Amino acid sequence: LVQTAPNVTYQLLLKNGETLEIRNPQDVPDTGQIEEFRQPIVRCNFLVPVEFIGPVMQLCSDRRGVFLKTEYLSPTRAMLSFDLPLGEVIYDLHDKIKSVTRGYGTLDYELQGYFPADLARLDILVGGKKVDALSIICDRRDADRRGRAIVKKLRGEIDRHMFEVALQAAIGTKIIARETISALRKNVTAKCYGGDISRKKKLWAKQKEGKKRMKSIGSVDIPQKAFMAVLETGAERQ
Repeated sequence: LVQTAPNVTYQLLLKNGETLEIRNPQDVPDTGQIEEFRQPIVRCNFLVPVEFIGPVMQLCSDRRGVFLKTEYLSPTRAMLSFDLPLGEVIYDLHDKIKSVTRGYGTLDYELQGYFPADLARLDILVGGKKVDALSIICDRRDADRRGRAIVKKLRGEIDRHMFEVALQAAIGTKIIARETISALRKNVTAKCYGGDISRKKKLWAKQKEGKKRMKSIGSVDIPQKAFMAVLETGAERQ
């Protein structure tokens, strides 16, 4: 079982005039076919104690929210209204609101429709192979940060192998971030006593060739916690 981000349905207008509904990032066609990306926008109403208005407004601003109004319901409570991308809401915004308001804030939202947005599919390559379950759709302006954050997270979550593993984030064919998991080291000359340097060189060469062969045919185990780490990068901001 692979845990992925909650699905958001996007709309794509293609250059041939066709409109697609996209539920999974891996279904996004090549950039050259896309005329316009559209994302669902929801109207969010936050009921909060007045002393937490600032933190809630900052949280919504960080998530590309558009402020609409503040309505004071009493001397101690207010309602804040924002339009937000649904993708910024459904994963953990409710929990974040509870956190910044010490449990006193509430949230409800209603779909407003689909609107054009500058989005892109961000792919993650592990050992040169694209991992579909790690692909996400994100705001193009945030893609570099997300890409760097994801490969950095993965580097800490994926165990080292006998061969070097490259972790890359890409939009289309452009690599925007990279980390490397170094290979495990094995002392193949441990049983070579004395100064027989020629035998040691042969063993090192054999080890190097073996690692190259393992890298070409080996698979990389990606633990469940690595997939969860990818989801968490969406909530992190600089």
